Amino acid sequence: MMNRRQFVGASAATFFASIPRAFAATYDLIIKGGRVIDPSMGLDAVRDVAIVGGRIAAIDATIAGEATETIDARGKLVTAGLIDIHTHAGRSKEGPPMCLQDGVTGWVDAGTGGADNIDAVAAIARGAPQIGRCLVNIARTGVIAPGGELHDINAANVSMAKAAIARNRDVVVGVKARLSENVTDANDLEALRRAQEVATSFGLPVMIHVGQNYSPLRSIVALLKRGDIITHVYAPGKNGILDDKGILQPEVMAAHRRGIIFDFGNGVSDHFDWDTVEKATKQGLWPDTFSTDWNTASKTSGVADLPNVMSKLFMYGMPLKEVIAAATVNAARCFPAFDDRGTLNIGAPADVAIMELREGNFEFLDNYKGTRTGRQRLFPSQVVLNGKRVQPA
Repeated sequence: MMNRRQFVGASAATFFASIPRAFAATYDLIIKGGRVIDPSMGLDAVRDVAIVGGRIAAIDATIAGEATETIDARGKLVTAGLIDIHTHAGRSKEGPPMCLQDGVTGWVDAGTGGADNIDAVAAIARGAPQIGRCLVNIARTGVIAPGGELHDINAANVSMAKAAIARNRDVVVGVKARLSENVTDANDLEALRRAQEVATSFGLPVMIHVGQNYSPLRSIVALLKRGDIITHVYAPGKNGILDDKGILQPEVMAAHRRGIIFDFGNGVSDHFDWDTVEKATKQGLWPDTFSTDWNTASKTSGVADLPNVMSKLFMYGMPLKEVIAAATVNAARCFPAFDDRGTLNIGAPADVAIMELREGNFEFLDNYKGTRTGRQRLFPSQVVLNGKRVQPA
């Protein structure tokens, strides 16, 4: 049986074989001379990338055909368009175009809206220039910050959440539950049980926000199923991934082995500190995916953009190909809606991020005003969406 990457390639071969030979060397766009990194294909080499009809048509050392437009990517990284699985881009219509400028060609709004207000978030996702999807908050109100939305467990209304998904099934791809004690008090486990009841009825994953939880993390991960996502995985404080001696909780690694996805989830408040990152990564716990917890104010925070967040773990020694994978193919695998994304395979949608890996001294910020200085940082440079160059804002 073919996997989805092989299926994209096979479908593409059929499509491009149907193009008359006389036109085979004519392209809409060629991206020339960049370092192409595509972990989905095991590719890391200087290559040209050619695009026809909004899809990847060819990748080769030198593509000599004519093109309507050419992008000079020499000295830059060329990857599949970035996918950010934890944003709040659905709060306003200005959000998705701002994300796109950072190379984010696919995003998920992670629980901004619950049953009472998910329709507005879903409308923004449908109208976004790039692919946008939503997680419905198990709390009917959606996120309430500051304050918290689950102090009254009656806000976690299962029937209303199910109805909210049913009427927005085209864009809702999962359920979100924020489980920090300042959001739930002692209601965290019951809120998660209700989130799972909603999600499993539609065959969807649950994403949980952890950090300073009321209940021990081992009790929380016991309620997760394969494909569920823990965001803010490096959150410090009580009932986190580390015990009192700084050792990874055994239940955490066991959850990872059974298919729970660990997401970075940068955010701005109480979601990660350098000490936790250092201890966890030294014990082998790296993120499966990168996300920003982004909103329209993120540019002026320690988040900045997704390439900046990716640079933080690169600074700690995460190999570049794994950093790229965590923001492309790994993120795409979290949700079937992104099945054909996160790759530059022939025939895939031509969503491309072009980034600069600059040398220098760059200060990176955690959520507690802690800083670390790295020698390299990724910066967004240019974006191609559906085969067309995105004009800078």
